[in-house]
Amino acid sequence: MKNKFNEWWSTERAKNPGKIVLGVILLFNIAFFLLSAAVISALSLDGTEHMGFLEAAFCTLTMILDAGCIQFVIADIGESGVFISVFCLCVVLIGMISFTGAVIGYVTNYISHFIENANAGKHKIFLSNHIVILNWNSRATEIINDYLYSGKGQKIVVLVSARKDEVQKEIDERIADTIARENRKLSAEFAGLPYIKRIIAIRKHKFRRNVTVIVREGDVFSTKQLQDISLEKARSIIILGNDINNTICKFEHQDWLDKKSRGNPQTIKTLMQVADITSAASSADNQKIIVEVTDDATWELIDKIIKNKEVAGKCDIVPVRVNQVLGQILSQFSLMPELNKVYEEVFSNRGVEIYTVEQAYQPIAAFAKQYLSTHLSAIPLSYMKHKGVEHCFYLADEPEDLTAPGVPAESDYAVDLNRGYWIEHKNVIILGHNSKSRDIMRGFVSFCNEWNRGDESILNIVVIDDPQNLEKMKYYADYPFVKKTVAADIFDEELICSTIEEFVSQNDEDTSILILSDDSVLNEDIDSNALAHLIYVQEIINRKKLEPDYDPGKIDVVVEIIDPKHHDIVNSYSVNNVVISNRYISKMIAQIGEVDALFDFYVDILSYDDGKVGDRYESKEIYVKKVQRYFNTLPDPCNAAELIRGVLSATIDEQLPEEEQDPTLVLGYVSADGKVTLFGGNQEQIPVALTEKDKIIVFSTH
Repeated sequence: MKNKFNEWWSTERAKNPGKIVLGVILLFNIAFFLLSAAVISALSLDGTEHMGFLEAAFCTLTMILDAGCIQFVIADIGESGVFISVFCLCVVLIGMISFTGAVIGYVTNYISHFIENANAGKHKIFLSNHIVILNWNSRATEIINDYLYSGKGQKIVVLVSARKDEVQKEIDERIADTIARENRKLSAEFAGLPYIKRIIAIRKHKFRRNVTVIVREGDVFSTKQLQDISLEKARSIIILGNDINNTICKFEHQDWLDKKSRGNPQTIKTLMQVADITSAASSADNQKIIVEVTDDATWELIDKIIKNKEVAGKCDIVPVRVNQVLGQILSQFSLMPELNKVYEEVFSNRGVEIYTVEQAYQPIAAFAKQYLSTHLSAIPLSYMKHKGVEHCFYLADEPEDLTAPGVPAESDYAVDLNRGYWIEHKNVIILGHNSKSRDIMRGFVSFCNEWNRGDESILNIVVIDDPQNLEKMKYYADYPFVKKTVAADIFDEELICSTIEEFVSQNDEDTSILILSDDSVLNEDIDSNALAHLIYVQEIINRKKLEPDYDPGKIDVVVEIIDPKHHDIVNSYSVNNVVISNRYISKMIAQIGEVDALFDFYVDILSYDDGKVGDRYESKEIYVKKVQRYFNTLPDPCNAAELIRGVLSATIDEQLPEEEQDPTLVLGYVSADGKVTLFGGNQEQIPVALTEKDKIIVFSTH
């Protein structure tokens, strides 16, 4: 018996010491309380002879809680017996320690423990229809930041393996910066109003924080910890690849990069764990799992997981090939720099966006013509099938614009298109490298396959980079459009500048300079090479400006940066096209998390055709074309509704079957000063007066 008690006592003491302490406190206080009440009842003074046990118990309790209540037992200490006086004092003193002190101490400790557990993320969070982000990297804050523009309250739970406080600080700083910047824009917008009206307008439209973010530190492979953040009830789960730029020493850095290029087992393990939970019958329906992928080996494994674990109507797994998408984006920006501002708005939750609706397929030429005859606030783009269901994609300001009726005014407005239009020769200088260099080259290859004519190359590229990376890329020998490579260290200013100036002077057409930021370096070196290259380029432009016949539009500079905090630094150099590459992926992921069918559309517009299918091009892209080359004669001043319908009519060949018609849809224009206008909202209220130096933004196959 004694051995069993000892076993029980030692087990409970080791496993539940808090419960043992609470039990001892309660038992001691109950025994002390009953004993004290019995003694006081038995030793009652004159006048309190009839004090019963319950009344004595009440007096005992009040003395413990308030020593002044001793007067109910000892009315006059001079007439009281010594024993009862001493006893009452002992009751007060012992009660203060064993009852008041012990209970308060235990409760205080319990509260502290509760707060500690809450901070450590050891209790379950009961949420539904929320967003879960697993792991952390440089794109994560941009994903959260983009939800600020969603127009509705969002709840986001982030589960990281380490650095919780740093992550929370990073999120808070990014959100605070965005809110401050948007409110500064608001103040500038209403600056011309009278004081009272300005204050009212600012308060009414004030940009506020509508995102609640909970950061927890734990194990992303733990089923319990995933269930503790209500993963099975989440609307979207975003699986990111961990950054290591600031988590390992520089001597281990290259080893990690080499290992990462061979696959990412952490992403695979996380997806398997998440897919197992979300595919269960008890999980919410239509959950979306977005997975970042950076290498082919991981892509192949994820494809196998999708075949085995994806359940229609339960969980949709969308793998996003980060490097491929960013490579395509950067190659397009090199060819048409104005696309940066177009995609910046389209790939976000603010301004003009892409919306999709499930609806029966129709030939897009006939549908666009019919739709635009009864709607003024949205532009139909194309049909695509996603998960076996047809979707139609639109460009609009708000989802309500898709169904808002609006009959355009009768007009005989027409345009004279250049039927033999071919995109002009492109010249690109690439400074530096990043992990997406091969994907950027693949984007150029697709562009050349679509636009080369015979043996004539549409593209001419010079690459300036350090010798080590040029050797790694085999001096770009696999890409015939790369006419020259120059090995130059970041401090070889004279060689870099002379190469750029020589290239620009040798070509009559415009030149784009793409400055890449190496994303494989440690945090302390992020964007440093890109900023140095920018200084060199700016010096060249400043010298060119002194030439009397200098054309400001001849050189377009596209600068990639990774850290958003460097955005203002780059802007101070009068660069119109600053590309925060991570932001594009983040915005895309945020949108896909709401509507996964959008991903197929984005992949399509970022991919050029490798050639014709029969007599036609298949995929459509967004192009920025020079007005003076796209039209035979300059279009008359009009409104957006007239221009959209005029170009649509001019590109529809009524002699062809509807399935073979290839309509072009105008999305907006770029003025000579670089301002981008997208046609969102009521198209009849958007005036358009194109000049020869303007460019038109179109959605077309070619």
